[in-house]
Amino acid sequence: MKRMLLLPILLMVALSPLVAQTQTVKGQITDKQSEMPLIGATIVWLGNAANTGAVTDADGYFVLENIPVGRHEFQVSYIGYNSLTIPNVVVTAGKEVVLNLALEEGITKLDEVVVTAAAEKDKAQNDLATISARQFSLEEVNRYSGGRSDVARLAGNFAGVSTPDDSRNDIVIRGNSPTGVLWRIEGIPVPNPNHFATFGTTGGPVSALNPNMLRNSDFLTSAFPAEYGNALAGVFDLGFRSGNRDNHEYTVQLGAVSGLEAMAEGPLGGGSYAVAARYSFVGIAKDAGLPIGTNATPDYQDVAFKLDFANGKAGKFTLFGIGGLSDIAFLHDEIDETDLFAAPNEDAYAKSRFGVIGLRHNLVLDETAYLRTVVAASTSQNAFDSDEYFDQGTDAEKLLRITTVDNKEHRLSLSSYLNKKFSARFTGRAGILAEGYAYDLDTQDRDNAPDLNGDGEPDWRTIYQFSDQTTLLQAFAQTQYKISPEWTLNTGLHAQYLALNETVALEPRVALNWGFKPGSTLNIGYGMHHQVQPLPLLLLESEDAAGNVVRTNFDLDFTRSHHFVVGYDVKLGNNWRGKAEVYYQSVENAPVESTPSSFSILNVGADFVFPDDKFNLVNEGTGNNYGVELTLEKFFSKGYYTLITASVYDSKYKGSDGIERSTAFNNGYVLNALAGKEFKIGKEKRHALTFDTKLTTAGGRYYTPVDLALSQQYGTEILDETKAFSEQFDPYFRWDVKFGVQLNSKKRKLSQQFYLDIQNVTNNKNIFARRYNEQTNQVNEVYQIGFFPDFMYRLQF
Repeated sequence: MKRMLLLPILLMVALSPLVAQTQTVKGQITDKQSEMPLIGATIVWLGNAANTGAVTDADGYFVLENIPVGRHEFQVSYIGYNSLTIPNVVVTAGKEVVLNLALEEGITKLDEVVVTAAAEKDKAQNDLATISARQFSLEEVNRYSGGRSDVARLAGNFAGVSTPDDSRNDIVIRGNSPTGVLWRIEGIPVPNPNHFATFGTTGGPVSALNPNMLRNSDFLTSAFPAEYGNALAGVFDLGFRSGNRDNHEYTVQLGAVSGLEAMAEGPLGGGSYAVAARYSFVGIAKDAGLPIGTNATPDYQDVAFKLDFANGKAGKFTLFGIGGLSDIAFLHDEIDETDLFAAPNEDAYAKSRFGVIGLRHNLVLDETAYLRTVVAASTSQNAFDSDEYFDQGTDAEKLLRITTVDNKEHRLSLSSYLNKKFSARFTGRAGILAEGYAYDLDTQDRDNAPDLNGDGEPDWRTIYQFSDQTTLLQAFAQTQYKISPEWTLNTGLHAQYLALNETVALEPRVALNWGFKPGSTLNIGYGMHHQVQPLPLLLLESEDAAGNVVRTNFDLDFTRSHHFVVGYDVKLGNNWRGKAEVYYQSVENAPVESTPSSFSILNVGADFVFPDDKFNLVNEGTGNNYGVELTLEKFFSKGYYTLITASVYDSKYKGSDGIERSTAFNNGYVLNALAGKEFKIGKEKRHALTFDTKLTTAGGRYYTPVDLALSQQYGTEILDETKAFSEQFDPYFRWDVKFGVQLNSKKRKLSQQFYLDIQNVTNNKNIFARRYNEQTNQVNEVYQIGFFPDFMYRLQF
């Protein structure tokens, strides 16, 4: 372990003597609504007395040279547009800074309005997402302690979001199941972008999204604009960043979780390229004694790329893609009852595959309108085989395969929308999304099955065994009208149709923003949202009385949710802001059993499996989530930042028995406190030491206890459904501390960064589950990951 941590430090020391004092800042400035380049816009570096600046060319591009390394502030202005101030731009020696900026046309001809850091830092990239939405940056993903360079875990720091499982990155938004989260890349819905993902889920143990490839992106938690559909809980709207269009640059990185990485970017004809590949390093970390939640060794790798081609008469084309492979073997002699992922009496083999490739076309129609079209193909596979040892430790011991899974999903997608800026006040956007799905599903199981054919072994039960296809169509129209400088109204309508069972939904969306005084905004929003049922549930197969294979859940309608939100955003001073939101969600049409029971789909989706014994479901379940969220944030300035978020909420549901219960995701409260400080070091203050910390506490999750007597009688875990979600785990607590150093070369374009992120410093035993142990015939407590030192070394040149 010591050798692994010393290696990056020694590299930094060795390279330091070689270690340009200045760097280039460049980019493009466009109109925010029409995306037309602004010719002659001015950008000024505010860090010196002369206010060094540049003017954009005929394509809206600018170049600022000889900007010193460090953190700087820039201001952009253009006649007739609101000025924009960009604070806290990090300039390093090893990589040029690219700023793609958008200005908003003023609706009055008064003096320029300077949009300050507090007004813009958290505002969504999508101008039509004005409530329960914020953007996040690559710097945030890498800066915060405890995040493991994972976008989903970053979101867990925001108000209204919890990450209840240290071993996976599923996120719970306002008490909703993680299955309600939508992932989009470059405007296209994509399969679960995580390693070791399983059919129907949205999270996993390790993210396959490389943060070095991501541009500033959006995260939405409620009442989304009309362009987002088929989601109940939240949206990750991600995009890949473009490579450097003038110079070749390289990144080499090593991390305990993210693995070994190499990245290259540079000019490609008149455009650019960026490509990155990673290979897992966790096996070596595990061998060094670091706890990862299992004794098995995970193996995973991923690649991502983006090719921007030169703009021509036919428009601009961009080719992008991402893919990931992951494998792991859980062997019974390496597993004990504390393992988060496997049982000590089984050998299990899991693998997952996913890939997305797409072509985006952007065509500027005139100075006020553009057409954006994306075509994409994606694929995902989840395979799992499990062998169980019977009569373990006796002469009669035998190994029997009890589960086999090989599920594949292939998808073709077409997204196209027209954006039109009718005036400085009024903008409209309308489009379609068509997704063609093809499935090849083969899942069979005989765990705890009877022996009806008398061969001395449990009989196989077919859960899925077929190939099929369907189409999901979506369409939307939305507008933004700036009634005055203080009032903005967003309206929209979304529609979706599932050909598989011919279900249809229409969804109105509306949001009103009132800037009643400088620095203070009141937001009100409503949205109706529908989601297709998880396919593992919708396509579940069984046999009727005549022995025919039937899908009893095939005709299930969409689950429907109404989102109501009121928010208040206030600037509290330079680089400080406060935010409060109150929300209520009413959930309808949730699948429940046709006979009275506690089951509801609203409790499913935070682990690797879906229930495979829920047949004849009906859309009669309900639920509701309501709460208050508070955020106090100081954006990075004067060498430090602070983020404090608090959420108090209640999440309830009713199954077919009509009893109201807490959902599995009803923690009750979540509190996050983050802070960080940067210390400039060295004679010329080119280098920096960093310190970051994070403290999280949350209410325990509700769970259904084990019926010990019945479990002992039948030799397998049986839950006491009469007490469904009636008991609660102890509160969750975790403290993370992160130390880092940044070195910027004086003579070369080279920078180095190293950090050590100590997660769960106090080694607090946060409970993960209470499980029945078939060997001891008792209930064991399984704990989440304890003390875990993550690290990362990055070299850029």
